[in-house]
Amino acid sequence: MPVVTVSREFGSHGSLVAEKAAHALGYRLADKATIEIIFRDYGLPKLDPEYQSVPGFWDRFDLQRRDRRETLFTMLNQSLRALARHGNLVIVGRGGFAVLGGLADVLNVRVQAPVALRISRVADLSPVSERGRAEELVLANDHLQKTFIESVYGKAWDSAVAFDLVLDTGKLSVDAAAGMIVQAVAALPAAEAPGLRTTAGLQVDRILASAVEGALETGAAHVG
Repeated sequence: MPVVTVSREFGSHGSLVAEKAAHALGYRLADKATIEIIFRDYGLPKLDPEYQSVPGFWDRFDLQRRDRRETLFTMLNQSLRALARHGNLVIVGRGGFAVLGGLADVLNVRVQAPVALRISRVADLSPVSERGRAEELVLANDHLQKTFIESVYGKAWDSAVAFDLVLDTGKLSVDAAAGMIVQAVAALPAAEAPGLRTTAGLQVDRILASAVEGALETGAAHVG
């Protein structure tokens, strides 16, 4: 049961590529809303505020905040593994590639585009009509994602080394990029091939597996 993770730059149309790929594959789509539902079921605070905040120097000495972040990110990793164990899924963002790297039946995809093009795309959105504001949003989002991946997983967010497929929507249309994901999934080795680490070997708590199934059934994730 293959899994696709999609890491995307802000303004690259990566989320749309992920949606179209899920639709073509007949997979469900799991995004930040899916994770928040799982966290809610466990009585945990929302992940987004922690994800969107970069700890400052003095935060290192805030034991309460450090413990909270550790709890949330441990749960995030467990949730990503449980989602992958479910299979037939496209997971968008949240460091999926860092957690699931090395599994033979997981395709880790990065969707990117030149920064000038991404700024132009964001500027074309009605709520962000000024180019200066669009540039600020794009660069801030890049910094946020880079900091999150480096601080939590110790990996380079913008390095091609961590990915199986890197797609540039400055050159490829959304449909073409999604089509390449579909082709790459078809080329993945058989999950039962000997000697391969696959999602079938992931150990997942039964309660968490049930929470994942529930989150997928709510409509936060959907069959494409």
